[in-house]
Amino acid sequence: MKNQTSNLSLSKRIKRHVTGREKEFFAATSPGLESICLNEFKTDELKTIAETGKEFIETKGGVQFTGRITDCFSANLNLRTANRILMRIGEFKATNFMQLEKKLSDFPWELYLPADSRPGIITSTKQSRLYHKDAIAEIFAASIEKRFASNGIKDSAKVDSTDQEVFVRAENDRFVISLDSSGELLYRRGIKTHRSTAPLRETTAAAILKISGYDGSEPLIDPMCGSGTFSLEAAMISQNIPAGWFRNFAFMNWPCFGPQRWAYIKRKAESGINQASSAHIFASDIDSKACDLLVSCKNRYDMLKTVEVEQKDFFDLSPCALTKDRGLVVINPPYGHRMGSRSESVKLFCAVCEKLKKDYSGWKAALIAPAMNIAEKVPFSLKEATLFHGGLKIFLLYGRVH
Repeated sequence: MKNQTSNLSLSKRIKRHVTGREKEFFAATSPGLESICLNEFKTDELKTIAETGKEFIETKGGVQFTGRITDCFSANLNLRTANRILMRIGEFKATNFMQLEKKLSDFPWELYLPADSRPGIITSTKQSRLYHKDAIAEIFAASIEKRFASNGIKDSAKVDSTDQEVFVRAENDRFVISLDSSGELLYRRGIKTHRSTAPLRETTAAAILKISGYDGSEPLIDPMCGSGTFSLEAAMISQNIPAGWFRNFAFMNWPCFGPQRWAYIKRKAESGINQASSAHIFASDIDSKACDLLVSCKNRYDMLKTVEVEQKDFFDLSPCALTKDRGLVVINPPYGHRMGSRSESVKLFCAVCEKLKKDYSGWKAALIAPAMNIAEKVPFSLKEATLFHGGLKIFLLYGRVH
């Protein structure tokens, strides 16, 4: 009876403090993708968040927004360019370790974390008197353990909950505590079991497709497909399949998680999936193993079978043999450590550009370059954009081939 009363009390507190009120969230992105992520909140899949008068603020590294916990679930499911969604759960000032321990002594971790969790603590500090990140993390970990132990859970320190992470940011002596709702970074769509030697993250690929104006209604050719990131992203966009449709999330283990609410969100998303899409997506590569792996991957999901895969050298490929309509050709050539020296990369880049000019006139093109300072070697005018991939710069050239 005591446990039943305790569980009922916890449920009421969760409803009062978590599910029953709005929270602040942060959709973290790679540098340069903030505005693209912000625009995603205006799409049909997420516009209900915007229509309820929520505030969206584009800031360095992502987009801040307020909403209900179900809005967080929807954002995880639908956003294509976000890396993770953080939920802010606390904020206070502390200038020494004694103050920090006191502030955390009654922090209600049980409202946010699974009872058996020992989450990772990710800390960052800036212009704060408490700057030793490891010491701060230890105090937070001890706080969580003590809190659960005081509620009758004695073995919390022995169980790792690797999908749960608490983010602690100390800046100007103010501590902001956030909980990662995503788990694995959102670029992991839950589709691939294979990776290429230098894979492009799905979030970056989705951003490149958006920058290039791809909306799923036109043909797409991915002639140096590698692991198939562009082709698979295009297939999901063309059929309006949510980015997170094939994976799970950390919030599914939160005390506030409601399976019925989540099922409703997924049913609503499923009603918008268009498996009857007539989009043509062609993936090819000179590497037969890469093609075989991509075929195996797409065949596991009926929704992705619109991707046609063929082993073929880009320089032997004719777009007219694939489709009578012009669309987007997107190319990530094997530069750098995948191929060899800079001179070889430049030589390949120039050859690709000449092939585009010869056979792809009137097509839109998105081409990743080995460096931006060789853009003048393109025999037609393209726009330029710089993106970031794991801390490395990606130089994107895009526009119409003429």
